[in-house]
Amino acid sequence: MEVCYQLPVLPLDRPVPKHVLSRRGAISFSSSSSLFGAPDPRQLSQRRGAISYDSSDQTALYIRMLGDVRVRSQVGFEPERRSSHPYLCIDFRTLHSEYGPRSSVSIIPIRSRLSCGSLSADSGTEKRVHRLLSFQRYLHSSRLLRGIPQQIPLHILDEDYSGQARCMLEKVGNWNFDIFLFDKLTNGNSLISLTLHLLNQYGLVDLFQLDMVRLWRFLVLVQEDYHNDNPYHNSVHAADVTQAMYCYLQEPMLSKSLTSYDILLGLLAAATHDLDHPGVNQPFLIKTDHYLARLYRNTSVLENHHWKSAVGLLRETGLFSHLPAEDSLNMERDLGSLILATDISQQNDYLSRFRTHLDQDSLCLSNGSHRHFVLQMALKCADICNPCRPWELSKQWSEKVTEEFFQQGDIERKHKLEVSPLCDRETNTICNIQIGFMTYVAEPLFGEWARFSDTRLSQTMLGHMGLNKASWGGLQQEQTAVSEEAELSTADPDAGESRSKEIPQGSRES
Repeated sequence: MEVCYQLPVLPLDRPVPKHVLSRRGAISFSSSSSLFGAPDPRQLSQRRGAISYDSSDQTALYIRMLGDVRVRSQVGFEPERRSSHPYLCIDFRTLHSEYGPRSSVSIIPIRSRLSCGSLSADSGTEKRVHRLLSFQRYLHSSRLLRGIPQQIPLHILDEDYSGQARCMLEKVGNWNFDIFLFDKLTNGNSLISLTLHLLNQYGLVDLFQLDMVRLWRFLVLVQEDYHNDNPYHNSVHAADVTQAMYCYLQEPMLSKSLTSYDILLGLLAAATHDLDHPGVNQPFLIKTDHYLARLYRNTSVLENHHWKSAVGLLRETGLFSHLPAEDSLNMERDLGSLILATDISQQNDYLSRFRTHLDQDSLCLSNGSHRHFVLQMALKCADICNPCRPWELSKQWSEKVTEEFFQQGDIERKHKLEVSPLCDRETNTICNIQIGFMTYVAEPLFGEWARFSDTRLSQTMLGHMGLNKASWGGLQQEQTAVSEEAELSTADPDAGESRSKEIPQGSRES
């Protein structure tokens, strides 16, 4: 599969035939024969999960990983119990339809989450197909049913861009790795490209005998199920956490102790740790009586949902179906243990255990349970490592997460709910939110991580966090001075003018 890394250039003026765009789950290298001028294009559109390669082709590459449902006429949704709150119209839906050889509705589902349906070749009986959709794929399906075309990019890049992305991957272990630039160079496919590269770099694809088509499909579905309209909890955040996790896995304390199973588990957990995140926090789901809050009894609601969504995609794609059933179940259980550790409400419990181990010098990385606990702490660090990035990157992440908080607050205010802490844009600023987060959450965690792994990377992270905190403090002082001056000007315009003259020019600019 080395050809996947040397993509031929697609001429931008070449028209794309409609029968090519209808292909599902196929990677096609061809422009000379079958795709351009096949005698019966309908035969091509029925191919699934195939890789076709024409060695004589040097002009075009089409990668189509489209949705799972082809709707030929009309289908209907039968909703599960919806939340009592009007905002939460984004719910799981059970997609089901009667189909048969003469049915007016023909629906061909390729994916069936958690094995909720079956596709048998029995043409004499009608079957009912059930499929649980994620928040994201429900939105895509509902748009499709309303006649709104789904905007799916071809994921084809100019050779210069793909070449720059490959150059960036050569330095993927650099803490200054710019995930925003990498996402642009990969045309929004940073999570797929990065995760696949790391799995290959560790040799995990060959070691665990992972099928490349299933792996590619799994990563495409993972990226698809992140909500890219979320300012923060989107696929770029997942890619950033995965890159940070790789940096931690390279640390001497871990690299010489972790097994290949641990590394595979850590990378998959990082890539899926916020899967299908709705862009609101757990208290919001609880106060709006969302069905997920009831399902998980108000405990680690989002983290349980991320875990179960990841398990659903693993089973849907059959990524580990070639492994013994017990090994596959153990993988799913351990994956859940890592993802559940990212629950910020459990921060003090994990930090206390970690501090106790370090105080007693009781961590033994030859012990499987201790290695797993260190992986949990590594994922927790990777999940909230934004304050430890260089200022140019950290500032962007801070602005994105604060905007997501404020969007939730706007929704709560609109529906006359109590606005959650940190979510009120009228009483909070990005500066005080970030300073508080660094002081009470990030600094204690990364301080203990530096005790465990006292390396150049740990000191670099602490150094960046100190500088970033100082930068936010400086911005906060500027904002305070400006607001005080504005208040004085409003109360007494003459006094405000005289006061502004007393303030040295340099002080106002600093």
